[in-house]
Amino acid sequence: MVKTKKAKEESALEETKEVKEKVNETAEEEKKSFKKAQLAKLLEKAKSLEGQVEESKDIDIKKKVKPEGEDKKETLVPMEDYLKASIHLGTRVITPDMKSYVYRRRADGLAVFNTALLDDEIRKGAEYLSKFSPEQIIIVCKRESGWKAVEVFSRLTGIRSFTKKYPAGILTNTNLENFTETDLVFICDPWIDKNALADANNIKIPVLSICDTNNYTQGITKIIPGNNKSAKSLGMILYLLTKIYIEKRKLKAELPPIQEFIDDWDNLQPPK
Repeated sequence: MVKTKKAKEESALEETKEVKEKVNETAEEEKKSFKKAQLAKLLEKAKSLEGQVEESKDIDIKKKVKPEGEDKKETLVPMEDYLKASIHLGTRVITPDMKSYVYRRRADGLAVFNTALLDDEIRKGAEYLSKFSPEQIIIVCKRESGWKAVEVFSRLTGIRSFTKKYPAGILTNTNLENFTETDLVFICDPWIDKNALADANNIKIPVLSICDTNNYTQGITKIIPGNNKSAKSLGMILYLLTKIYIEKRKLKAELPPIQEFIDDWDNLQPPK
C-alpha cells in the first residue's frame, strides 16, 4: 500500500526524533566519559601531591624558614644578638622602596627583615661612612630612642651630632651663626629627620640613612635597612658602625662593650 503524504511526514518526524534521542544519548555518554577522565586525572594529581607531602615530613622547619644565605659567612655579631636587638623587626607597612629587604610577615602583620641581608648592608654602610673623616660628617637623630646610642657614637668617632632638635637651615643659610659645612649627612629616619634630608638635598651632598620598612628612600644616597624605632636596634646598628669606623679610620678611640650603647643588654631576650 502506498503511503499517504501525511503518513510519510509522520514517519519522517518519528525518524528525526529517534536520531535526536540517539545524538543526545551519545553526547551524555561522552560527557560522562569526559568527567570520568577528568576525575581520574585529579585523583592521579592528588596521589602525586600526597607523595610530596610524605617526603617533606622530615624537613627541619627552622632551617626551611631561615633566610637563604644566613649561614654563608660569619656575621658581625652572632645572629642571636641581632634578634635580641630586634633589628630584624620592621613595621606593618612595607613601601616599594624597602620591599626587597623584607623576608616575610609575622602572624601579627609585622614585616621581618632578612637578617643576613641586614648584616651585609651594615658592612656596606660602614664602608661608605668610613670614606669620610669625622669633621666631614654630621649625624642627626630626632627620635628619642636613638639619643643615647648617637651620643656614644659621636663621642667615640668625633662626628658632630644633633639630637632632640635639628636646627633647620644650618647647612644652607650662610647668615646663621651656627652655619655648618659638611660633606655627608647621616640620619636615623628619613621621615623624622626630613629637615636634615631636605637641607642635604638642597646643597646636593650625600645622605646616609637608617631605613625601616615604612620609609621611602628618595633623596638618600646610601641606606642601612633595619628597625629604626627601638633603642636596642638603633644601639646595635650604631655600635657596629662605630666599631668598623674606628677600625677603618684607625682612630685611637677604644670601643666599649655593647652595654654602653644599649641599656639592660644582658637581660634582653630574643622576641618569640
